[in-house]
Amino acid sequence: MNAAVIAFTRRGAQLGALTAKRLDASLHVPPRLAEELGYAAYDSLAAWTAEHWNSCRTLIFIGACGIAVRAIAPHIRDKFTDPAVVVMDEGGRFVIPLLSGHMGGANDLAVTLSKLTGAQAVISTATDVNGRFAVDVWARDKGLAITERQLARDISAAVLEGTPVGFASDFALACPPGLSSRQEELGIRVTCRRGGGPFARTLRLIPRCLILGIGCRRGADESAIARAVDAALEKAGLDPLAVQAAATIDLKAEEPGLLAFCRSRKLPLRIYSAGELSAVPGTFTPSAFVQSVTGVDNVCERAAAARGGTILLGKTARDGVTVAIALEAPFAEGSPQI
Repeated sequence: MNAAVIAFTRRGAQLGALTAKRLDASLHVPPRLAEELGYAAYDSLAAWTAEHWNSCRTLIFIGACGIAVRAIAPHIRDKFTDPAVVVMDEGGRFVIPLLSGHMGGANDLAVTLSKLTGAQAVISTATDVNGRFAVDVWARDKGLAITERQLARDISAAVLEGTPVGFASDFALACPPGLSSRQEELGIRVTCRRGGGPFARTLRLIPRCLILGIGCRRGADESAIARAVDAALEKAGLDPLAVQAAATIDLKAEEPGLLAFCRSRKLPLRIYSAGELSAVPGTFTPSAFVQSVTGVDNVCERAAAARGGTILLGKTARDGVTVAIALEAPFAEGSPQI
């Protein structure tokens, strides 16, 4: 876990050490205790918080809630990007998720730490208190991107008020308990496609299930690749949030433009040999020229489908870049239905 723990007293450091070991986290204590106890020292609480806010997904304060609140206040932005923040009193009586209880996992972490230390987890989020469906937690656990945050808030409010919330999926995915499979005014659609949905107000939840098969001429720059990819996604009506990875032939593994594109989109790049691509089953768009250069008749389609994906968009070409898009089934419950 990418986590950091800070403690302010000797007693707090003992609890912090147990917590840090459990989470494989770093522990930081005041300079007066650092050399004696063998833990890292922090210069100031403000500097420590600023340093770890963006580099860690979880911050744990062993001390008073007020200390933690004042430390994190200048950095709070929104629950979709803020790290999880948890506070434990130095006596180990209570563990309190302060921030990002759902999306960041602070609530789950508080429960985990309560079992580890015997502390009482203090959970205050309304859906947890009332035992109701929480769209942000469900989306996080399923690996789904939330497209419209206000609609997500509206759905949470509707669930708490007892207003029916609809559910539809382009995949073989069961309707979650507490939601409705009927036509409602407000609902959720699990999809990798752009556009609306079956409800008057539809929150789209997007699985990362699309593979970009990419071929390019030597020296193709990042912008040319980005334009070709974006045009292909738009043509197919697919949401960019659904892209999981890019794939290509090993001859293009070191293309600077392709590598820059993957870095900018935070996509892993899957690399295949000509032999591996030739062995991919299916019917693909052949090219004698591509065969003569690479040793395989098609790069982009075969690369996109190399792990068993279903081609949603065949070979498209633009500015010396070819793109194909395949769908890899995102859920264990069944095969894609789109």
